[in-house]
Amino acid sequence: MNWTLPGARTAFLFLPLWLGYILTADAAVQARTGSSLWLRSRKHFVSLFAVSAMVWWLFELINLRTSNWEYLGRERFAPLEFGLLATISFSTVIPAVFETAAVISTFAWMDLFASGPRIPVRRAAFLFLLLIGLATFSTILIWPKIFYPFTWISLVLIFEPLNYWTGRPFLLERLRTGDWRTVISLSLGALVCGFFWEMWNYYSFPKWIYHIPGLAFLRIFEMPLLGYAGYIPFGLELYALTNFALPASTPFGASGPR
Repeated sequence: MNWTLPGARTAFLFLPLWLGYILTADAAVQARTGSSLWLRSRKHFVSLFAVSAMVWWLFELINLRTSNWEYLGRERFAPLEFGLLATISFSTVIPAVFETAAVISTFAWMDLFASGPRIPVRRAAFLFLLLIGLATFSTILIWPKIFYPFTWISLVLIFEPLNYWTGRPFLLERLRTGDWRTVISLSLGALVCGFFWEMWNYYSFPKWIYHIPGLAFLRIFEMPLLGYAGYIPFGLELYALTNFALPASTPFGASGPR
């Protein structure tokens, strides 16, 4: 239906489309485990939508510098109307990724990553990560046409240390015990969502298109093939940013995305 409506009316179907996806994924997790994000905390579940809208507007601000994507058809809307519709659409990003990661985490093969390589965590390492994160983010602002890929990794390098220093959950907390399940499920969850975002966007209108220097070839839908690699660390960025915004609890609970 989102592909068949004429004109710009598909703008109003992004939320129902992705809300249906999110609730279906939540129901699948509940059926497989007896629990889900919705069942564990409705308040937290709803708060993810608010955080998601704010987080994606942050990426829109970064895109003002990198100009890696633009929206075709936005001229058909008044600025306030477009901003409102965009905010509503952006609110589904984090819930979709986290629910997809939760579904992935229910499969038995994920236990293969429960006892992986242990990453030593020392206090000095967090300062190093922060400095690397700030440096890579700075290169985006100074040389956006060259270092734009750092958009999808620099924020996790910045917010992991901030989460650690302020007592919030952080990814390295699990990696130091060799538990890679959260990292793997988030990375795959974002990649799966990326495929559906690009697929459902392709015949929609309004829609987004990409301007990615050096990678504008072998496209799958609008996204160049190599561009899908950006979704892998993107899931980790969403985790770090959400933990910073909602420090009271992790997106998946203390034991991981199950």
